[in-house]
Amino acid sequence: MAGLIWRMFVTRKGFHSQAGSRPRTIVQTLYPEVGAGGFSRVDGNIEFFGRVNALISPEMTILDFGAGRGKDAVDDPIAYRKHLRNFRGQVSHVVGVDIDPVVLSNPSVDRAILVEEDGVIPLADGAIDLIFSDFCFEHLRHPDLVARELGRLLKPGGWICARTPNKWGYIGIGAGCVPSRFHVHLADRLQPGRHAEDIFETEYRLNTLKQIRKYFPPTLYDDYSYTYNTEPAYFGESLLATRAARLILSRLPDTFSALLYIFLQKSRTIAAD
Repeated sequence: MAGLIWRMFVTRKGFHSQAGSRPRTIVQTLYPEVGAGGFSRVDGNIEFFGRVNALISPEMTILDFGAGRGKDAVDDPIAYRKHLRNFRGQVSHVVGVDIDPVVLSNPSVDRAILVEEDGVIPLADGAIDLIFSDFCFEHLRHPDLVARELGRLLKPGGWICARTPNKWGYIGIGAGCVPSRFHVHLADRLQPGRHAEDIFETEYRLNTLKQIRKYFPPTLYDDYSYTYNTEPAYFGESLLATRAARLILSRLPDTFSALLYIFLQKSRTIAAD
């Protein structure tokens, strides 16, 4: 029993399934299928961007809303995931928009636009076929303005695709319990290797299915959104805590899943105001 308990804990040198074996990460330990391709069966990037890829076509102009520095296109060591995330060259044009000047150096966009917070994006009405946004909606202070602007840019029949923490999942609840000034410090401890420049103040005003339907109403959009659980995150290097989190998440109703995957198709017959 003592040996079993010991193996449930993690050191910075990794796990060992037997004496002399190579160190294993938490994900490799809990999801051994990672050895076949580098990703787990619940990989959130593949779940989200795989579905976005199913919606694009070569003639499209797409918008990366909250594009940032394009960290996944730069940092992801798994070529398959990196390919799914990078649409440049797969569509006619990729526009990246952000309030952070780092967007100007984003390698995964054809055109980068720096805008004011919640401001007007200098593109024509109906200029965009598909908008995607990865972990940005939780930072929006004025979701009504953003919803109106995205609706203005989107062509009839076009798509809004967004991935964001669910307000009622453990990430959203945890973020709400911790003052924003401590987020960088905690992320450094619980997600070693994450860049401080990729951590921003959260608002959680567009992070439930109910809020999505409020700002993107069914009179204007067909809603195909859902909640989702990936590998447990924010549990540092503790295998015991990660195992416990995975067990708890598997027992909770979908309402409390960690992430919200938003897929909205704008009506072909009614234009957004």
